[in-house]
Amino acid sequence: MTAASFRLDGRTAVVTGASRGIGAAVAEGLLHAGARVVTMQRGAPAESLQRAAAKCAGALSAVTVDLASTASLARAIDDVRAHHDVDILVNNAGIQARHDAADFPLDDFTAVLDVNTRAAFQLAQGFGAAMLERGYGKVVNMASLLSYQGGLRVAAYAASKGAVAQLTKALCNEWASRGVNVNAVAPGYIGTDMNEALLSDETRNTQILERIPAGRWGSPDDLVGAVVFLASDAAAYVHGTVLPVDGGWLAR
Repeated sequence: MTAASFRLDGRTAVVTGASRGIGAAVAEGLLHAGARVVTMQRGAPAESLQRAAAKCAGALSAVTVDLASTASLARAIDDVRAHHDVDILVNNAGIQARHDAADFPLDDFTAVLDVNTRAAFQLAQGFGAAMLERGYGKVVNMASLLSYQGGLRVAAYAASKGAVAQLTKALCNEWASRGVNVNAVAPGYIGTDMNEALLSDETRNTQILERIPAGRWGSPDDLVGAVVFLASDAAAYVHGTVLPVDGGWLAR
């Protein structure tokens, strides 16, 4: 194996939720690895990503989509497929809702599962069909520590990310023999907008830091290497794995 195995030159990657945080960092990392990147989110890609793409003329494009809408997502998938042969799909976008389980609004519960799980499957199905026809493709789902643990006040998110881990394995079982790698990355505690409630809670933040062997929260950039690896030919024989990037949290 050589360094070229980790390169993505000539590949086209779709990344959902690249307007900020992990999605923006991952999309930029894929660009630097040589991929052409198509982002899918409600608004525009992050400004930092757009600045990085300016150095790679024509390597970044964006499609506006409402991931909560099956119809909107179906149109967006068709739009992308009309212009690109997608080699890599990174199902990054996700939402969160925090409530005590006894009082969790069912509408919020459904909304979280709809974006975090149903949309991920719809995207994998929509782009995976052509990957299977070509006999090549990479799907990288964004799982979570809550694919392993239950968490507190996040019943919907835990359910959705448990489902993402199982979806990763189910798709692997059907697609691995047909040239499509399906894997997932499970971020630990990452300093993004989604975790602002935890970051601002001094007691909870201290408890979390005491549990992380690395001694710090992760940053979006900490996820880039794992995603690029799983999207590359260096991971050709990696199928159905959920790779924790958690500063050692699960080892404690």
